[in-house]
Amino acid sequence: MALELPPQRKVGMVSLGCPKALVDSERILTKLRADGYAMSADYAGADVVLVNTCGFLDSAKEESLAAIGEAIAENGRVIVTGCMGSEADLIRAKFPAVLAVTGAHQYEAVVEAVHLAAPPSQGPYIDLVPQVFEDNGGIKLTPRHYSYLKISEGCNHACAFCIIPSLRGKLVSRRIDAVLREAEKLVAAGTRELLVISQDTSAYGVDVKHEERMWKDRPVRTHMTDLARELGGLRTPDGQTPWVRLHYVYPYPHVDAVIPLMAEGLITPYLDIPFQHAAPSVLKAMKRPANEAKVLERLKSWRTICPDITIRSSFVVGFPGETEADFQYLLDWLDEAQLDRVGAFRFEPVAGAAANALPDPVPEDVKEQRYARIMEKTAAISAAKLAAKVGKTIRVIIDEVGEADEDGDIGATGRSEADAPEIDGAVYLRDAPESLKPGDFVNVIVEEADAHDLYGVIV
Repeated sequence: MALELPPQRKVGMVSLGCPKALVDSERILTKLRADGYAMSADYAGADVVLVNTCGFLDSAKEESLAAIGEAIAENGRVIVTGCMGSEADLIRAKFPAVLAVTGAHQYEAVVEAVHLAAPPSQGPYIDLVPQVFEDNGGIKLTPRHYSYLKISEGCNHACAFCIIPSLRGKLVSRRIDAVLREAEKLVAAGTRELLVISQDTSAYGVDVKHEERMWKDRPVRTHMTDLARELGGLRTPDGQTPWVRLHYVYPYPHVDAVIPLMAEGLITPYLDIPFQHAAPSVLKAMKRPANEAKVLERLKSWRTICPDITIRSSFVVGFPGETEADFQYLLDWLDEAQLDRVGAFRFEPVAGAAANALPDPVPEDVKEQRYARIMEKTAAISAAKLAAKVGKTIRVIIDEVGEADEDGDIGATGRSEADAPEIDGAVYLRDAPESLKPGDFVNVIVEEADAHDLYGVIV
């Protein structure tokens, strides 16, 4: 008589928030896969649903609560994790049926909760069989050709508008040999672009006093510049240099040392720096360094060393006490800084943030007006910079290839070195060859540009 095996348990996942949370989701799913679980693409097929929440802003909390509510309505068996897990009482009060609530990057607690809700055992004949994975050793929630590489958790800053340290704790850096080993495996498995992420990439290794670890028979410091240099030495299976993109880089003095690596072509000439504002009084109230003049000098120096460098940043408008003069200072600073990519956010009180107690809140209508003005300013700067690329040939990584239209023409979407996935612009291609596929690097002649995107054709 044939042995009848019990059905394999399935887990569904809803992942919200930033790329750092996405990496957490990948790690949780990878561990569950190793424990014998299968993944479910919908609520109906899942034995239990995980909701990885974001709790940075009130609007993000509302989105997280809505996702939890939907998961309960559609499935009923829900485990909550992530940043909003720090507000377990609120979650349980609103959703008493939730099976468990765990905090950010508490992988073991999440897996234990899944084991209790849906025991994984399929019997001794199956439990002893090793689970088979992709070559990179884990489950990815991003396309195969790019991957997020998280190098640390937590943050040592005490910015007035932020509660990240209370959600994710103080800085804890990963061992540099472990980071490099993960990067090497990802590239060997097909990753063509590594996106280095953390709460503060520039502070990598501060907590361990930049200790050295052995890598490839030589010592390497736990430091951002050493990490960047080593990542720049990776090669894809076909011998190409993968893009390495640095995110969440605070402008500490040692950041200057990575610019020559960009000029040499070792890492992608792109820096994501969260300036947040430029007016000294606002930066002081935010509890951030007020050295905007020196930053302008350094931007000029970086562009001298590496003319192709792209600087992306984000700014908060309507922070408590921000005057019209402060805001105009920011606009004038942006005129001089000429940042390539800019995101802006209206200040939003967050429960537990020190900024909530500051005097002189900015009225909502004024916030909206300032938001519109900064977006108009930065769009004009971006449009001018992109217009200057028309007629030039640029390197592009392909994200998506479309189907042939009625005339047989195939369109494709990619990104230049100046474009990070999800947050920056795109390069739209016409007349793409049938052989083109996601992850391919191609050279593109830029034919047109608008405020955010480029249009062209493969050389």
